[in-house]
Amino acid sequence: MYLPIPPERPSPMSESKLAGQFFDAAIGLLERVRDEESGSIAAAGDVIADAVVAGGRLFAFGAGHSSLAAQDVVYRAGGLALMNVLAVPGTLGVDVMPATLGSALERVDGLAGAVLDSSPATSGDVLVIISLSGRNALPVEMALNARALGLKVIGVTSVAYAEGTRSRHSSGGFLRDHCDIVLDSKISIGDAELDVEGIEAPFAPASTVVTSAIMQAMMAAAAEGLLERGVEPPLLRSGNVDGGHEWNGRVMTEYADRIFYRH
Repeated sequence: MYLPIPPERPSPMSESKLAGQFFDAAIGLLERVRDEESGSIAAAGDVIADAVVAGGRLFAFGAGHSSLAAQDVVYRAGGLALMNVLAVPGTLGVDVMPATLGSALERVDGLAGAVLDSSPATSGDVLVIISLSGRNALPVEMALNARALGLKVIGVTSVAYAEGTRSRHSSGGFLRDHCDIVLDSKISIGDAELDVEGIEAPFAPASTVVTSAIMQAMMAAAAEGLLERGVEPPLLRSGNVDGGHEWNGRVMTEYADRIFYRH
């Protein structure tokens, strides 16, 4: 008996045009950042490499979802062991209740100064500040206070917000106005890549994908800069490969005075 061959089931990706459109949008943004921000990313890597060679410490700060990209370069396989999170209580994600409190804290004046004053950050260190909009008081004041203390500040933000929205800081300035180096994520205002008829709100944000890629590219540039300076980059290995824990233990012991996530 002849049985017709059933049609081949399409792959999961072909079943959703919107999923494919999101990937296309994210890839397009990554390509723009690669092509347009390469010089700034290399410069940021040099700043980090110089600080490592000079005995400086490295910090990353982000509030809300921006904190994800900051955490992504701290204590991870393939990352620089010296990267530390500069934590502001209540702003590291959506674990605070209610979640809206984290957004409110980003608009509080004076919080950044108090955090920096109680942190180990000092002159000669590097602080990477991640803020998509760069318009709230917390990232702006973090940059202002950090530079006043003598830190080098690298800002990762969307310049579009500075050109299309109003600052929420009393100075009227944005994060980009108070950094030594600015890396533009190219994310459009609203952080949503898809806008479809029948769905009222735009959706599918790409800022985490792009910002995390910027951070990892910066770490790669820093490793390259250290190699050019004749310094072995203090990188961590995966604890899930043989010898990883022993390797990491040696790195952490050598740089113990510049690693703060162990205390």
